[in-house]
Amino acid sequence: MIEYQEGTIVSRKIIHKGTGTVTIFAFDKGEGLNEHTAPFDAIVQVIDGKAEITISGEKNILEKGDIIILPANNSHALNAMERFKMVLTMIRS
Repeated sequence: MIEYQEGTIVSRKIIHKGTGTVTIFAFDKGEGLNEHTAPFDAIVQVIDGKAEITISGEKNILEKGDIIILPANNSHALNAMERFKMVLTMIRS
């Protein structure tokens, strides 16, 4: 449903409801998201590649098949250690 593009991040929202969203992302190696917070819990499921996800200063290395929860109002950041795809499920209720 989504392909890698050199030097960038690609995303595609596949579900958008008032109670939450499901978005797929493809990150080229070295791309990432700066530290930020979100007001809702989110679940990241890695579907390809490898990434470092930092939550409240704690670094986590995730690979294909791994899942991690991003708690609401906790800072988090992401760095693609290699090309990396994930499904992000944001829960708003």
